[in-house]
Amino acid sequence: MTLMINSQQAKKYHGAQLVLENATFEIHDGERIGLVGRNGSGKSTLMRLIAKAEKPDEGQLTVRKDATIGYLAQIPAEWESRTVYDALAFGFQALLECREQMRALEAAMSGPDAAASGDLDALLRQYAKAQERFEQGGGYELDARIDAVASGLQIDRAVYARRFGTLSGGEKTKIGLASLLVRRPELLLLDEPTNHLDLAGIEWLESFLKQYSGACLIVSHDRTFLDRVVTKIIDLEDGETTVYHGNYTWYAKEKEERLLRQFAEFQEQQKQIKKMKETIRQLEEWGRVGGNEKFFRRAASMQKALDRMEKLKRPVLERRGAAFDLRQADRSGSRVLHFDDVRKAYGGNQVLRGADGLLEYGERVMLIGGNGAGKSTLVKLLLGHEQADAGVLQWGARVDIGYLAQQDYPEDGKMSVLAYFREAAGLEEGEARSRLAKYLFYGADVFKQVGQLSGGEWTRLRLALLVLRKPNVLILDEPTNHMDIASKEALEEALDDYPGTLLAITHDRYFINRLAEKVWVLEQGRITAYLGGYDDYEAERGRRKATESGETEPVGAGVHTAREADSPSESDATSSHAQTRAVSGDGASVRPDRKSKPNLALRERLERKIAQAEERLARLDEALSGERVSGDHAETERVWTQRETEQQELDRLYERWLALEALEG
Repeated sequence: MTLMINSQQAKKYHGAQLVLENATFEIHDGERIGLVGRNGSGKSTLMRLIAKAEKPDEGQLTVRKDATIGYLAQIPAEWESRTVYDALAFGFQALLECREQMRALEAAMSGPDAAASGDLDALLRQYAKAQERFEQGGGYELDARIDAVASGLQIDRAVYARRFGTLSGGEKTKIGLASLLVRRPELLLLDEPTNHLDLAGIEWLESFLKQYSGACLIVSHDRTFLDRVVTKIIDLEDGETTVYHGNYTWYAKEKEERLLRQFAEFQEQQKQIKKMKETIRQLEEWGRVGGNEKFFRRAASMQKALDRMEKLKRPVLERRGAAFDLRQADRSGSRVLHFDDVRKAYGGNQVLRGADGLLEYGERVMLIGGNGAGKSTLVKLLLGHEQADAGVLQWGARVDIGYLAQQDYPEDGKMSVLAYFREAAGLEEGEARSRLAKYLFYGADVFKQVGQLSGGEWTRLRLALLVLRKPNVLILDEPTNHMDIASKEALEEALDDYPGTLLAITHDRYFINRLAEKVWVLEQGRITAYLGGYDDYEAERGRRKATESGETEPVGAGVHTAREADSPSESDATSSHAQTRAVSGDGASVRPDRKSKPNLALRERLERKIAQAEERLARLDEALSGERVSGDHAETERVWTQRETEQQELDRLYERWLALEALEG
């Protein structure tokens, strides 16, 4: 493969701060590379160096002379007054001008005076030359290329004529990405390309990039996207780059193993250094006691060897991350939420057409669907911010909701992080600063203006406030958007240990696979539920498509309407609404296929919860038989009530575990 980018020990300062210390890597034609690192590690700086928007202060970073590079660091100001089509066709100005020339010549040739004046031959020659330039430049394929990319990224052709400046920030970002893909440069530099895309758009982009003939360098915190697209990872940490040949999962495993090897080598070298220092001290001591110069010479020789030794840096095995300590003040009832035949329209647009769902205590449900499918509308109805046109929506007993909106910046963006947190949490400065430090806001960071926070920082700050409330139901809208991978993993670990109920709107497939017990898919105003994570949903969707095309036997594994996915006990209690059955694409009942296997994480989580519930139940039984409650009727009643609650929880967990067994049987 031809070398396109060669970086050797490149350094870059921002003022006095060293951002890049040793950027050493190569990029060849056709490679698909992921650039990963924590927020603030220098990824954007490195991208600007490659795009030749900046130069390294030391070292070298060379770009092949003839290489075309596509990079959109910010939206060009000239786009604001132009149409969306102009933005999509940005970079093809010569072709557009050629097309306009051809249209003008066509109009001139069709005029009544062209033949009479004798200019027709001259006009035809001009047209032929313009047409040749247009054809050689790919002008006849330009509209088809634009339409293909726009369709894949869910950009409606109806917006082509709109003025670009009237679009939202997310829409502008999506148009900017599409413009890059239409251009097809030899090196494509993409910074968080999956932001503002729904799952269909992300999957299309994956397919596009896997077939892309040029090279791609992608900054992304979307781990599933990196797994499916890239074959090489550049890890940027402490200003230095390390190259791993593999996808994200392979990189994460290899990095951990490499760190452990480096730590073992560091420890071995430290032992050797300690031994050499002890020997030098002994030799010098013998020289002083015996007055023998040879001991001093040997000590000096060993000291020179020690000084020449290349000292290994102590590797950081575990870097400081956010501590999302999610707890609940009190548990809710077993049935957390039930909604049936919910409908909502805005004018003539029917958004929800009979949405049904049941959410039980402790469940982790992920709500997915295309942009505009009605996910935000459903959440507004659940939170009481709007009223449904029809249907039933009922929350259970003792429900305390904690809601994290998608962005929702405050009106006063000039407040400092500390002032905003203190006011919202009602804490003294000392305690507020202590709590903020757990979420990586310390030092001068607490005096940043809230309006200047990055998306990831703003999410961390709002989660810090949410944790203080200790709700027993969490509704999270795109919680991992803009977060770096380390913060995502910290949040996932906290949610995994969270005892309450979780409903999350997300496009993060890794997040879904890690946590989901059930996936709700909102399409055409209705919800369909799939047991397991995103991979289970995707597999079932693939089987269903195959069934519809007649390629395989009919299947319906793991899929139910949301209200049909109740536990057996709930189904029996609400048989008029919820008969447990699988449904085919047209709604007809079919026999469940037992081949679908919900993800292993769900099984392990349920087994862990069962073990914990059994242990709590055993302690309560021990308390009931002990002397502490003997003769104390009030205490006996309290412990017995608690035992009944725990027994109900254990029964519910067993029902969910048995449902998994049935699906795998």
